[in-house]
Amino acid sequence: MEFRIDRSSGLPAYLQLVRQVREALRLGWLGPGDRLPTVRDVVARSGVNANTVLKAYRELELSGLVEARQGSGTFIKAGLGSTDPEVMAALRTRLAEWVREARAAGLDTEDVDALVRSVLADEDGDQVTAGEGVAVR
Repeated sequence: MEFRIDRSSGLPAYLQLVRQVREALRLGWLGPGDRLPTVRDVVARSGVNANTVLKAYRELELSGLVEARQGSGTFIKAGLGSTDPEVMAALRTRLAEWVREARAAGLDTEDVDALVRSVLADEDGDQVTAGEGVAVR
């Protein structure tokens, strides 16, 4: 697994690491028994501080998703995805096609994010209408 840190996101780096591990678990890219990169490797490749990586790994351990094994590394302890990985891969492919279509229509990342969040809110029933078709959460 290779971590990506977006320093302009406003989200602390340790939470970005946690989020990426959780996403990899949901997508079936990581599963029980898989080893996470060493702290040293993450520091070398992403440029974040070792304490940041340790904080992320501790957070994942406290949530029961990973376990640190002295001298061996940090390993995935539990999965998050309940959907068949093949189904997830097919859905991801279709979503990637949709994103390409959205980009071709002129949408940028923030536009795509807003559109996806609005659909998720509608589907989850979290949307509150503020009048004249404007939705707020």
